[in-house]
Amino acid sequence: MAKDKTAYVCSNCGQESPKWVGKCPACGQWNTFKEIKIAASSPTKSVMSKGGLHAGATAQSSALHAGKVLRLRDISSKDDPRIDMHDAELNRVLGGGLVPGSIVLLGGEPGIGKSTLSLQTMLNMPEKKILYVSGEESAHQLKMRAERLGGENDNFLLLTENSLESIFDHIKEVQPEMLVIDSIQTISTEDVESSAGSIAQVRECASALLRFAKISGVPVILIGHITKEGTLAGPKILEHIVDTVIQFEGDQHYMYRILRSIKNRFGSTAELGIYEMQQSGLRQVSNPSELLLTQDRDGLSGIAITSAIEGIRPFLVETQALVSTAAYGTPQRSATGFDQRRLNMLLAVLEKRVGFKLAQKDVFVNIAGGLRVTDLAMDLSVIAAVLSSNVDTPIESGWCMAGEVGLSGEVRPINRIEQRIAEAEKLGFTDMIIPKYNLQGFDKNKYSIHLHPVRKVEEALRALFG
Repeated sequence: MAKDKTAYVCSNCGQESPKWVGKCPACGQWNTFKEIKIAASSPTKSVMSKGGLHAGATAQSSALHAGKVLRLRDISSKDDPRIDMHDAELNRVLGGGLVPGSIVLLGGEPGIGKSTLSLQTMLNMPEKKILYVSGEESAHQLKMRAERLGGENDNFLLLTENSLESIFDHIKEVQPEMLVIDSIQTISTEDVESSAGSIAQVRECASALLRFAKISGVPVILIGHITKEGTLAGPKILEHIVDTVIQFEGDQHYMYRILRSIKNRFGSTAELGIYEMQQSGLRQVSNPSELLLTQDRDGLSGIAITSAIEGIRPFLVETQALVSTAAYGTPQRSATGFDQRRLNMLLAVLEKRVGFKLAQKDVFVNIAGGLRVTDLAMDLSVIAAVLSSNVDTPIESGWCMAGEVGLSGEVRPINRIEQRIAEAEKLGFTDMIIPKYNLQGFDKNKYSIHLHPVRKVEEALRALFG
């Protein structure tokens, strides 16, 4: 019988070494190598030999299994038919649906709703035979959650198991069309002598599930934990193995949840989905603009509305700012939902180019609703909200804006201006400040909203405050 060997694996990037080293040569981190024992036989191959192949394996996956060399011109460029998840928000984040044979990693903080989202989505797909493997909860707990979600699916199969070998035995028996693992950190294989959740276990189990997905054509959804730093638990190689990494974000004290794509081999990573947590489960938010805006803004200073775009979706976001005299000598700069460094740059522009002295003032900026926006068109609303709070003068209701601010104080053009204007007009706004350069080749007569084109920040502030 072959003897097991000992190796050292970097907990940050998954780099292997036959001996312990202080600094990882791949990622440069210190003291990250951990000792593991590896069996002589490959766990991936041994598990796959027990699990067998799915009966519906495609010709493309068979070619992948055989290692056949193909000419580029002989490979079909047609997109694979995607699986409809019956969830418009999830379909958008995945790039139009779930690709057969793909492996998706869903991460998020504890209690954010990862299992609820997965279970709710699977219960709403009665046309697919789904195997839901839970290594954390009992069957009774999942039954109570399913009753609370109000879903019924006769093709929904539940398995509470932690052994990867047993999971593949059940897969061979039931032949599912979709597989969900909740969670990958609780699954272990007998071929690796370490506890579940360790670097070696997570890596080998994920590799075996990846091989199963690519050979059989069955899509696999992995639910993963995150660390206290906010990164996905386990080796970094886990994110490289999977095809798509999506993260469930939000504050447990707020009702909104954001589904964001971090990596996607079959679509864009700029898309996001918005949900509202309710007693009966997660509700899709088709029009987030109405939920992200405060209903009563009259007479409130430090509030500006911008028309932002994330992915292909335009929505109106409320920017809140508070400017006060620094009480402890050194002024504070704090931003929630907005880039801190960009806030510092905008404050420097406001002081240098416009002439407002904010060096001895505390400045706090918040994007309402717990949303984090990276659209550069937010610049103009951040400056307007800061100035509104500084002079304690509210911005008139019915006004919104969109524009990127440069270091010279100029308002730079932004993309997809027509979608932004249409969204603002749909929600009843009467005036909108836009960059002047966006008017080139643009017919503003088809909109009833009054547009105010500006070239510099001073012009925008003069239009708002007179």
